[in-house]
Amino acid sequence: MSERDIARNRKAFHDYIVLDRVEAGISLLGSEVKSLREGQCNLKDSYALIENGEVLLSNMHIAHYGPAGLFNHDPERKRKLLLHRREIDKLFGKVQQKGLTLIPLRLYWKEGRAKVELGVCQGKKLYDKRQALKEKELEREAKSAMSRKRLD
Repeated sequence: MSERDIARNRKAFHDYIVLDRVEAGISLLGSEVKSLREGQCNLKDSYALIENGEVLLSNMHIAHYGPAGLFNHDPERKRKLLLHRREIDKLFGKVQQKGLTLIPLRLYWKEGRAKVELGVCQGKKLYDKRQALKEKELEREAKSAMSRKRLD
C-alpha cells in the first residue's frame, strides 16, 4: 500500500484549523492524469463544495499536458470527488455548521489511483495564526538548543 504525494496544500494548515479528514477518489480526464504524473498541480486556493448531492473540487489547477495538443483539458474545471452517499451526507451535515468548509489538504497516488485528502476546516482568526507562529518558533528554538547541548 504505497502512497506518493503529488501536491500538498501547506497554506491550508496556516489559514485553517483541520477538524476532520476524509479520503476521496477524484474523477479525471486522461490528459489530467498524465499531467499529474509530471507533478503539474496546484491546490493553493482550491476548495470543495456540495452541489446536487455531489462533492465537487473547484479551483484546483492542473496544467496542460503538452503532447495532448487539441485534446487537452480545462486547467481550472470543477472535478467530481468520489465518495459514498453516507460520507457525502455526513460531510454535508458538518459543512452546514457555521464557519466550516471543505479544503483539499493533499493530492496523492494510492495503488495507482489519484486520491484527495479533504479536511473539514474552520477558518483561523489572526490571533490564532500568531499563536501558531509563536508555538512553531518556540519548538524550533527548543530543537536547536537540544542539538547544541548534544554537540557540547
